[in-house]
Amino acid sequence: MNRKTLGNDGEDKAAEYLKTKGYEILERNYRYARGEIDIIALYRDYIVFVEVKMRRSLKYGPPHFAVDFRKQEKIRKTALHYLACRKIFSDKKIRFDVICIQMKGGRTELEHIENAF
Repeated sequence: MNRKTLGNDGEDKAAEYLKTKGYEILERNYRYARGEIDIIALYRDYIVFVEVKMRRSLKYGPPHFAVDFRKQEKIRKTALHYLACRKIFSDKKIRFDVICIQMKGGRTELEHIENAF
């Protein structure tokens, strides 16, 4: 499985997980300039911007290590653009989550970190 296929599979798993928790998926793979947000969802009085990281091994560290300060800044800027273009969400609080997916011996472990940054 190549990186793109692995990433898409991870985003599919994350979106399904969020739906089971009551989130409404608004957008997937929203792009602006050099930034991208994997999932944008509505949950209660929050608009949630979700970064999904999937790993087959821990060779490069746990999945959430890949969401460093630089990546967080790109996500924030992209989120601000999204909100500026869609003023209908002006009454919502904003939250940034990370969903980490780790492949372990044929099974998948998912961790949802709310308010990750």
